[in-house]
Amino acid sequence: MIARLKAWAKALEREAVALWFVARDPRTPMWVRVALFLVVAYALSPIDLIPDFLPLIGYLDDILLLPGIVWLLLRLVPADALADGRRRAAELTAKPRSWVGTAIIVAFWAGSAWLTWEIWKRWNG
Repeated sequence: MIARLKAWAKALEREAVALWFVARDPRTPMWVRVALFLVVAYALSPIDLIPDFLPLIGYLDDILLLPGIVWLLLRLVPADALADGRRRAAELTAKPRSWVGTAIIVAFWAGSAWLTWEIWKRWNG
């Protein structure tokens, strides 16, 4: 059972990397590309919508939300672009890493935390 879950997770990871390449493909419609960029950025981000340490619901986004959205987006992508994306993902040995992307994600969450702190101070101060 554990081996099947690990294989499924690895396949999902490969599909997420393939979607990263598909989102950069000009054959993919623009609205699908925007959705793909958002989903792939969230999937590769170390920060979750629902923190993993919360009992029972912590992995809800990882178990239900992400696979469901990935499944839907895989059906909206042109077949030739998807085949090329899967081929490129298979050639890639590691996830695409971007220091710029990491900096943007960290800046977003730091800005959100700062804004929350400022709002809290004004309401309670």
